[in-house]
Amino acid sequence: MIARNSAQRILFSIVPATILVTSGAPAFADGDVLAGHEAAHQCEVCHGLDGLSKTPEAPNLAGQNQNYLIKQLGDFKAGKRENEMMSVVVPSLTDQDIENLAAYYSAIEVKIGKIPGQ
Repeated sequence: MIARNSAQRILFSIVPATILVTSGAPAFADGDVLAGHEAAHQCEVCHGLDGLSKTPEAPNLAGQNQNYLIKQLGDFKAGKRENEMMSVVVPSLTDQDIENLAAYYSAIEVKIGKIPGQ
């Protein structure tokens, strides 16, 4: 009976992990930060090469979560999100370009200075 309980514990610990891995959740490969830096030149007019917005309409990308950036760029590419400027830029991006851009912008270190009111 002890062997059976051990086998059940192992089985029950493996099955959830298998379900998690095979559930169809997107797996994001790590992008290439240097390639992302090169690709970011097409983004710098609005988002800045430093990831700090140059226009009021564009969000800051510096330090943003890599998976979030991949998701948003993927949504623009798939037409789930719409923006006039992004609709010009995103169609030419490959999945690898998107991963590289996300890796680059997420790798920019953001430092917080004095917080207002403190």
